[in-house]
Amino acid sequence: MKTLKVLAPLALLAATSLSLSSCSEKANVEVKNEVSETAVNQIKALGFTAAGAQKVEGGYLVEGDIMLTNEMLASAPDYKMLRVGQDEQYRTTNLVTGLPRTITIRVASTLPSAYVTATDEMIRRYNAENLQLRFSRVTSGGSIVLTKAPSGSSYLASAGFPSGGNPYSQVLVNSDALGTSYATTTIASVLAHEVGHCIGFRHTDYMSRQYSCGGSAVNEGASTVGAILIPGTPSGPDPNSWMLACIGTGQNRPFNTNDRTALNYLY
Repeated sequence: MKTLKVLAPLALLAATSLSLSSCSEKANVEVKNEVSETAVNQIKALGFTAAGAQKVEGGYLVEGDIMLTNEMLASAPDYKMLRVGQDEQYRTTNLVTGLPRTITIRVASTLPSAYVTATDEMIRRYNAENLQLRFSRVTSGGSIVLTKAPSGSSYLASAGFPSGGNPYSQVLVNSDALGTSYATTTIASVLAHEVGHCIGFRHTDYMSRQYSCGGSAVNEGASTVGAILIPGTPSGPDPNSWMLACIGTGQNRPFNTNDRTALNYLY
């Protein structure tokens, strides 16, 4: 199975072969800007791996598709009642508050129209779970804006985590790499994964990313901060979770039973 690396940083994307990871977590990425020792320590203190971290505008991209803003790096971690999991569903220390609540999502004009269709499918999936967190697509404003990633980006899509009780406000989509040839369900799976980060989810295979991405074992961070076990989710690998780090080429990844347990527990 080809690995669609949509979430973490991608290595060089060959025209004949696309490696996607829901968050582009798997590829070897050339660090364009040196990451200072201070930043490395801050990243680790928040419970993320600093391996392959990239300095980008406004902060650092870690674990392939996760944006840590400078404000987040400077914040003091909360160590209360945290447990590092193995392969279960995970959440971060930050969640969306003020429930019940509707999160509006806008697709910027910089993305092809196919992404509007995929966004509608992504929203349908979330709303079908009857959570206290609802989603609605808008044509102006938006709590979360899906927009085109900068030209030459080394990831397929990236997002950050909630702050101040609000979702992360932006998903950067490398539409040049992901394109429009994949089925709506595949693109929707990628977008749902990134929105999952925006509302506080980490990767299901957090402690063993090679499970979905292949290659050697990669631990996304051993700290007790930033990866909190969600009760009721499995202790073993979950092969179909929407929050796995990598996704197969052309694969559709709707919410499975364990994903629904995690979503309903938090929202």
